[in-house]
Amino acid sequence: MSLYGMMRTGVSGMNAQAARLGTVADNIANANTTGYKRSSTEFSSLVLPSGGGSYNSGGVSTSVRYAIAEKGNLQFTTSTTDLAIDGGGFFVVEDTAGTAFLTRAGSFIPDSEGNLVNAAGYKLMGYDFANGNPTPVVNGFDGLVPVNVLQGELVAVPSTNGIFTANLQSGAPVVTGTLPSANAAGSEYTAKSSLVVYDNLGEEVLLDFYYTKTAANTWEVSVFDQSGATAGTSFPYASGPLTTTTLTFDPTNGQLAAASPTGATFTVPDGQSLTIDFAKMTQLASDFSVGDATVNGNAPSKVTSVEIRGDGTVFAKYENGTLSPRFRIAMADVQSPDRLDPISGNVFSQNSESGVVTTGFAGSGSFGSIKSGALEASNVDIAGELTSMIESQRSFTANSKVFQTGSDLMDVLVNLKR
Repeated sequence: MSLYGMMRTGVSGMNAQAARLGTVADNIANANTTGYKRSSTEFSSLVLPSGGGSYNSGGVSTSVRYAIAEKGNLQFTTSTTDLAIDGGGFFVVEDTAGTAFLTRAGSFIPDSEGNLVNAAGYKLMGYDFANGNPTPVVNGFDGLVPVNVLQGELVAVPSTNGIFTANLQSGAPVVTGTLPSANAAGSEYTAKSSLVVYDNLGEEVLLDFYYTKTAANTWEVSVFDQSGATAGTSFPYASGPLTTTTLTFDPTNGQLAAASPTGATFTVPDGQSLTIDFAKMTQLASDFSVGDATVNGNAPSKVTSVEIRGDGTVFAKYENGTLSPRFRIAMADVQSPDRLDPISGNVFSQNSESGVVTTGFAGSGSFGSIKSGALEASNVDIAGELTSMIESQRSFTANSKVFQTGSDLMDVLVNLKR
């Protein structure tokens, strides 16, 4: 083997151990960084062709790997906007230029505009409930907006959907007189209930629901604006019913028949289009009773706090105690997380080796659940890193001895001429 090759191999070994010490230094420095993923240096041999009794020394090549798929321990905090993922997947965050990245670092706090940002300044992204129940764009980041939890503003939310569940007495007699849908004095009905909804300005609107048995297993449901009722008698109202629906029931089980409507849609006075779900209505041998009567919307109220569920839904909690869904946090994953490119700020970007990003919601498919009031610690093992540091130090010293020996022998060869 040539002395030059010996020295070159020693330099190769020192470079390899220097790279390993660099990853160890990064890991130790970030041992307390939320969501940090440790890096490691892997070695592979470089062999040069040899023959005829001579040996050409090669060297060692290094490659840096990141344990991105390896999860850290969960540490619980007192902030509801601190988020951790219990399982697979990443949060989707965005920088100031609008570029999307993946991260497991969930130390989010509201900025001056109410957007949730982590310690590196990346905004948490999700889907808005403004256009109804959100659905993810599976193969991209389209439709994502910053999750905003601005508090203190006065908000009124008009009612747009609700659920009304009740039992209608199967043995009630058929009404043969004037039905409520006629809106005439003396209208007859079987049962009545009322429901509070909200208009565009958050004003309460009281609606009267009339249930009238018109034939065996057949019921008319008429809805009126109570503000237009005749004092003392209700009928006639100032205007006709907001909606009239005919429900039919299956006499074998008391449930709605397959051909029966399962809801009604009408416009709230000075409000929005409201859909009431009647799907769980029953007709059984029991008195009229209301089981579930809920409707969304709220009167003008300040947002006092936020609540984040395990499925990633972000609720605004108002002074009056009501909860309103605002956003649903997006989750993302790739086929090979350890191949993602690490970027400053504890975020990762996709590349051809990591695979295509797929998005979804927490708790679905391979995505874990979201823990509010928790953070994922780094996956660095300090004891293991100190051990690696000692090993690298000794290996570096040994390689330096090889280089030093080659240098000494080179001096001997040079001095042969003297």
